[in-house]
Amino acid sequence: MSLPKAVKQQQALNWQLLCNRQDLVANSGVVAWVDGAQVALFYVPTDTNGQQLYAVDNRDPKSGANVIGRGIIGSLAGDLVIAAPLYKQHFRLSDGTCLEYPEQRLRTWPVRFDGEAVEIAVR
Repeated sequence: MSLPKAVKQQQALNWQLLCNRQDLVANSGVVAWVDGAQVALFYVPTDTNGQQLYAVDNRDPKSGANVIGRGIIGSLAGDLVIAAPLYKQHFRLSDGTCLEYPEQRLRTWPVRFDGEAVEIAVR
């Protein structure tokens, strides 16, 4: 019996310890250095799912500034988004796509809790 494709992909990821849960700030961004890139982590506690964790590129593609981690979390059209601080464009936290400018995109990383540890997948 073979494993489903999603399980195989999850197993193939190289999970790396990034920080601890206590280092995160609920509904806000925290920036970390990962494999040569600044990564903005967003921890969003929810009533239904318990908690959600996202990792996106900290570099704003429009301005070139490393400021996404200072953006404001919100919801637009049912999507959880981060508003870029300088030009106010909105990026989906789930996949990094920009709602206003489809040509802009933030790189995303798989991220998870392992107990109190926050782990990020690097390829």
